[in-house]
Amino acid sequence: MRNASKRNVLGVLIDAVNYDAAVDSVFRAARARQGAAISALAVHGLMTGVFNREQKFRLNHFDLLLPDGQPVRWALNLLHGEKLADRVYGPNLTRRICARAAAEGVPVYFYGSTPEILAALRHQLKKTWPSLQIAGMEASKFRRLSIPEKLEIVERIQSSGASILFVGLGCPRQEVFAFEFREMLGMPILAVGAAFPFLAGKVPQAPQWMQDAGLEWLFRLVSEPKRLWRRYVYLNPAYLFLIFLQALRLSRFAPEGQSPAKELLYG
Repeated sequence: MRNASKRNVLGVLIDAVNYDAAVDSVFRAARARQGAAISALAVHGLMTGVFNREQKFRLNHFDLLLPDGQPVRWALNLLHGEKLADRVYGPNLTRRICARAAAEGVPVYFYGSTPEILAALRHQLKKTWPSLQIAGMEASKFRRLSIPEKLEIVERIQSSGASILFVGLGCPRQEVFAFEFREMLGMPILAVGAAFPFLAGKVPQAPQWMQDAGLEWLFRLVSEPKRLWRRYVYLNPAYLFLIFLQALRLSRFAPEGQSPAKELLYG
C-alpha cells in the first residue's frame, strides 16, 4: 500500500494526498485483506515523532500519514511545493469511509473511547447511514494490554467479519496500536483521534471558519484548557520554529528513527 507521495516534514514522512486518494487506498487494502496502518496526523501527532525517535520509527513505517491539521498541509505546500487544497481531517475521513462502506456493504469496527461515546456514535452513524454494517464496537481499557488480552482483541475483531478498523485511543496511543496490530489483523487500521466523540455529538467541533484558518487548536484549547494547554502552548511555537528552520535549510531533519525496544500494547 506504500506510495510515492511521502514528504519529509521535520523528519516525519507525511503523505501529500487528498480525501479521494486516502479513501481509495483504504478500500483497496480492505478488499485485499491487507494490513495497513493509517493515521490522520495534526501538529501534536507529528511532534510526537519529532521528539521521540521510537515514535518516529513507528510513524515512518505507516502506510499512510495524512495531513489532518491545516498547519501540516501548509507545511507540505511550503516545503515541497505541493498544491493540496484541503487537509484530510480525521472526522471527515471517517464520514467518507462510513458512507462508502454503507454503499458497498463493507463491515466496519470501532475500537477505543468509552461505552457512552460508542453508544452515541452507533446511534449517530446508523441514523446517517442505516445500511452501515457495524461489525463491533469495543471501548478502550485505558491501560497497557497483556499478551493474552491482545490476542483476544485480535480474535474478536477478526471473528466479527469487519474489513476496516477505526481506532480512537488518542495520540500517541492509537498510532502505537495501529503499528503493533497491523500485521496481526490483516485489515486497514485508521487512527482517527477525536473523531469518535465528535461524530457522536459529545464534543463540539470548531466552526468551519476556524478550521479553515488553522485555528481549531484555539477552539479546543478554550473548550478544554486544563487538558490541552501544555500541548498547544509548547508544541505550536516549537512546530513553527522548526518549520522555519527546515524551510530555510538551516537544519536537516532525518527520517530515520529507532526501532521500538518493546511493544507497548496500548488499549
